[in-house]
Amino acid sequence: MAMPLCLPRVGASRRRALWSLAAVLGAMGCMPAREPPTSTAAGSRFTALDVQGAAWGRDFALQDPQGRTRTLADFRGQVVVLFFGFTQCPDVCPTALSRAAAVMQRLGPASDRVQVIFVTVDPERDTAPVLAAYTQAFHPRFLGLMADLPTTERTAKDFKVFYRKVPTGSSYTMDHTALSFVFDPQGRLRLAVRHEQSAEDLSDDLRRLL
Repeated sequence: MAMPLCLPRVGASRRRALWSLAAVLGAMGCMPAREPPTSTAAGSRFTALDVQGAAWGRDFALQDPQGRTRTLADFRGQVVVLFFGFTQCPDVCPTALSRAAAVMQRLGPASDRVQVIFVTVDPERDTAPVLAAYTQAFHPRFLGLMADLPTTERTAKDFKVFYRKVPTGSSYTMDHTALSFVFDPQGRLRLAVRHEQSAEDLSDDLRRLL
């Protein structure tokens, strides 16, 4: 699993973004954060981090709310936007899914070839009905996926995603990586999307992959 970093005292949202970026850049060989984005074959540029050729985040095997095992092969021919979070998240997750819903609206008919997937890192509380209701509140085609605790941990590790329980009184919240991951229609991991990236820029990035 990506190691937590010794970071200055910052807000939770900012801290998650720093963890996210550090994990991915570390997996890419400590590439400087300000390195220019990689050009596409057509000469245009992605706003998101181009992670094409990454040796991690290649697949998953998780359960949908109906109990079916889903893998990347199920979405071949579509662009997949994958995000790890939890339904009781107060800020990062609702922001990421609201942005994804705005992207679907911006893409219009092309959104039929985009699948947004929300993977819970809190399967103890995010039951199948809770997960389905949460994702569909943002868009009827958004899909929530879940697994038992060991599989969740293994999948997060495969994607360089950091998460941990943080006690809050008699309950807990979760700190977690705030990046979204984008796969092209051939099922290849292509982009890591920063939490602060706009819906407009993300829409443009997805159009280049469709």
